[in-house]
Amino acid sequence: MRKFIILAVLLLSGAVHARSLDQLSSGDATAGLKEALTQGASKAVDLLGRENGFLGNPKVRIPLPDKLNRAGKMMRSVGMGKQVDELETTLNRAAEAAVPEAKKLLVDAIKGMSVQDAKGILAGGNNSATEYFRRTTSAPLGDKFRPIVQQAIARVKLAEQYNKFAGSAARFGLISKEDGSLDGYVTNKALDGLFMMMAEEEKAIRENPLRAAGSLAQKVFGVLRN
Repeated sequence: MRKFIILAVLLLSGAVHARSLDQLSSGDATAGLKEALTQGASKAVDLLGRENGFLGNPKVRIPLPDKLNRAGKMMRSVGMGKQVDELETTLNRAAEAAVPEAKKLLVDAIKGMSVQDAKGILAGGNNSATEYFRRTTSAPLGDKFRPIVQQAIARVKLAEQYNKFAGSAARFGLISKEDGSLDGYVTNKALDGLFMMMAEEEKAIRENPLRAAGSLAQKVFGVLRN
């Protein structure tokens, strides 16, 4: 484990201060990393899993699929803009309702992290932890998100029209199969938004370890910055 810490520091900073390394035990390195990841994941979930978490954030706001924007413009041109706005709002509200379900799965993934996982994250780039979460949690998160999304969009009458139109477009190859149903599209966009925000939190902690809430996390990422 000691060798892996030294390797990580060399890879990330190109220089090592022996005294700083001596301050890190194997337990501290692992605990500090998990502390920072838990903070970043929780903050991303909290930012998105609230009213306007998606709708009010242009980075993650969910629009109609690109290939269906023409239909939305046509509807607006014939006085149906309100219905289009209602659909887009509901897409984002559905994502906001689903994201809080992610917290437990993300924390469980952190707890189950192996030494090899930790080594890869510490020695990786600014989003290596986020990529770890994407690999290990995308499928179970999608399974949890989808029924919540389905319930949220079922209340919108326009959803049936969307699914009918998008399903036909998917059969003709105009959009991807995943975008052929409203719940599949929103689920995928909700996951993309979650991982984007997690990547931003991870990068911020790596660049400024003092952003980390815990002392162990500050110590670990502080050494990596030296």
